[in-house]
Amino acid sequence: MKPHRSAKKNIKVTSSGKLMRLHAGRKSGAAFASAPTTGSRKKHNSLQGEVEVAKADRKRMKKLLGR
Repeated sequence: MKPHRSAKKNIKVTSSGKLMRLHAGRKSGAAFASAPTTGSRKKHNSLQGEVEVAKADRKRMKKLLGR
């Protein structure tokens, strides 16, 4: 079975088998705008790095990745 292309690009598998993803809300181009709804640099910086995929989603993500 082929892996889902967007899942392959957005989810990284570590050497120990964990599934890592980017924080939600990080990819917006309006991240540094001054409007209260779009956030600030401080908010953007707090979302940096990767987090582990939630336990409830792991099975589904592994299936998308063809694992």
